[in-house]
Parts: sequence; C-alpha cells; structure tokens
Amino acid sequence: MITEITQGIRVTVETEYQPSYSSPSQYHYVFTYRITIENQSEYTIQLLRRHWHIYDAGFSSREVEGEGVVGQQPVLEPGQRHHYVSGCNLKSGIGKMVGTYQMERIVDGVKFEVMVPAFTMVAPLRLN
Repeated sequence: MITEITQGIRVTVETEYQPSYSSPSQYHYVFTYRITIENQSEYTIQLLRRHWHIYDAGFSSREVEGEGVVGQQPVLEPGQRHHYVSGCNLKSGIGKMVGTYQMERIVDGVKFEVMVPAFTMVAPLRLN
C-alpha cells in the first residue's frame, strides 16, 4: 500500500496481479489497482479529471487522460472517502504508473492537482 497527501487529499493505492486474465506467453499481463481517495481537508471537493503516465519496462510508455475515474466524478465532503478499482495491461509484466487528479473546491471553484503516488506492478513470475 502506497499513500500520498496533497492539500489535505489522501490517495492510497494497492495493486494486484491478475493471473487468470493474463497470458504471459502472449506478452499480456493484467493488473488491478484499488484507489482510496480521502478528503482530509476542510473543504468539499469534486474529482474532475485524471491524468496517468504508464511505464511498461522495455516497451513504450503511454498516457491516459480524461474525465473522472471509472465513469464517476465523485464529490467528497470533509472526512469522506471514495474507493474504486481499475486495471492496467502490460506487455512486460513489470511496470509503473504515476498520475494526478484534478480536483475542484466546491465553495469557490478553485481547481488544484492532487498527486497519485507512483506505484509498481510486477507479475510474481517476473521476479525469478
């Protein structure tokens, strides 16, 4: 579990390799990641956008950007949490993701970036 706090917004990431959806002989490794966003600030906020950099060892990196997370733009009151699970496919079985969320304070419309901690994805069979 990896955590980062930006302007009172705590983001925690847990990853898991999914062997039943992966096919190493076809260079297809599937990972899920569970993200918890906790509003530890004094303001109500809304997650507007996400921006990811995905690095796949030995292969090209890619970028993903768009509105919300898994089709949602959650609003979090102070003390509230939002959980979601998403996934990532890698060709090498070893990779890293890092990114940001664009948030907005509801009270005054101020937008700010929240860091998502860099996290690694390693298929257990790649550790040998």
